[in-house]
Amino acid sequence: MFSRWAPFEWIVALRFLREGRLQTIFIILGVAIGVGVIVFMSALLAGLQTNFILRVLSAQSHIQLLPPREVTRPLRGASDNASRPEATSVIEGAIVQPPLQRLKSIDQWQAIAVQIREMPEVLVVSPMAGGSALVLRGNVSRSVSLSGIEPEQYFRIVDLRDKMVRGSTRLSGSDILIGIELASDLGLDAGDKLRLSTVTGISNPLTVSGIFDLGNKGVNSRSVFMALHTAQGLLGLPGGVTSLDVTVQDVYSAERVAQRITTTTGVVADSWIRTSAQFFAAISAQTTANRAIRFFVALSVAFGIASVLVVVVVQKSREIGILRAMGISQGQILRVFLLQGGLLALGGAVAGSLVGAAALALWQRYARNADGTVMFPLVFDPTLFALALLVATLTGLLAAVAPALRAARLDPVVAIRG
Repeated sequence: MFSRWAPFEWIVALRFLREGRLQTIFIILGVAIGVGVIVFMSALLAGLQTNFILRVLSAQSHIQLLPPREVTRPLRGASDNASRPEATSVIEGAIVQPPLQRLKSIDQWQAIAVQIREMPEVLVVSPMAGGSALVLRGNVSRSVSLSGIEPEQYFRIVDLRDKMVRGSTRLSGSDILIGIELASDLGLDAGDKLRLSTVTGISNPLTVSGIFDLGNKGVNSRSVFMALHTAQGLLGLPGGVTSLDVTVQDVYSAERVAQRITTTTGVVADSWIRTSAQFFAAISAQTTANRAIRFFVALSVAFGIASVLVVVVVQKSREIGILRAMGISQGQILRVFLLQGGLLALGGAVAGSLVGAAALALWQRYARNADGTVMFPLVFDPTLFALALLVATLTGLLAAVAPALRAARLDPVVAIRG
C-alpha cells in the first residue's frame, strides 16, 4: 500500500537503508551518541552557568550608580602669551595629589531614578545610603559597612527574607539587620540592643530585628542594613543617597545598559560585568568551550554520515546505473541520497535527544551535594531539543551532498559494467 503513494525517491532511499541494515544501525547509533552528548553538555553547562550567576548576583545588583569621583585639577598660572592674556598655562613642577573621596550624595537622584525606571531593560531601581560605621556592644566594637535601604525595593534585588536565620526583616526607624558572624562576635540575638556610631559623630541605639546569612563569612561579619532615613541621619546625608542599585532583565546586557545610563544621566554606572571581570571571563570561556564541543561533535557526525553514504554509492553503483538507464534523472538520484542522509541524521537525532534527556534525568537524580540537596537545577528546554533535531538533520543533508553528487554523476554504462 505504501508503494502506491510514496514518491519514487522515498521508496529507493528506504530500500537502500533496509538493505544496508548494519550500516544504518551503526550510523544512527553514532549520530545518537553525538546528539546525546550535545544535548547533555549544553543543558549541563547552561545549568552550571545559571547557578554560578545566580549565586554571584543574588547578593548584589546588576548595575550600581555612584556619584562622580573627585579629581584634582593641575595648578595653572598666568599665560606667557601676550596675544591671549586670558589663557592660562600649567605650572611646571607642580605636585598634583589625588583628593580624598568624601561621602556625598548623587545629585538629583530622585529624577535620575525616575528616568532609569522608564528604560525598558530595567526591572528595579533601589536607592541606598551607605558608609562605614562602628558597632558598639559593651566593651567590644566592630567596624561595619552600613547600608540604608528601602526594603520594598531592595528586597527585589537581594531577597533578605530568604536569608534570615532569626528574627524578621522589619526595618523601622530604630531597627537594624546584622549578619550571623557579627551577631556571634558580639553575642547578639534578635531583640537585643546595640549602639552604632559613624564618622560624623552621630551615635544611635538600635534594636536587632533580624539576623541574616548571605553565605559569605566576610560579608556576614561586616554588613548591616537599616531603614534609608535612619542611615541618612547617621551619615549626615539628609535626603541623599550614595548609590542607586539597578537590576535588568538580561544580566548579560548589564554593561550595555550601564553605558547607556552614563551617557543619558552623567552618573557613573558600574555593571557586574566590569566589577567581576574575572568571573565574567570564566563564564565566557565556558561558553566558548561548549560551542567548540558541539562543533567538533557535529563535525564527527557529518563525516560519519558522509563516509557511510560514500560506501553505499560504491555498493549500489550497479543499481544506480540501471536506474539511470531506465530514465531516472540525475536530480532524482541526488534526492535519493540526500533523503538517506537526512533520514539517518533525523533518526539518530531523535534517539540522541532521548539519550540526552535520560542522562539529564539521571544526573538530576543522583548528582547531589554533600548534604543531599540537588547540586544545581537543570532546565529541560524544549528549544534545545528542537534545535538539536534541526541542526542534526541539516548536518546529515550537508554531509550527503558530496556522495549524492557522485551518485548522480555516475555514467550508466560504466556503472552497469562495474
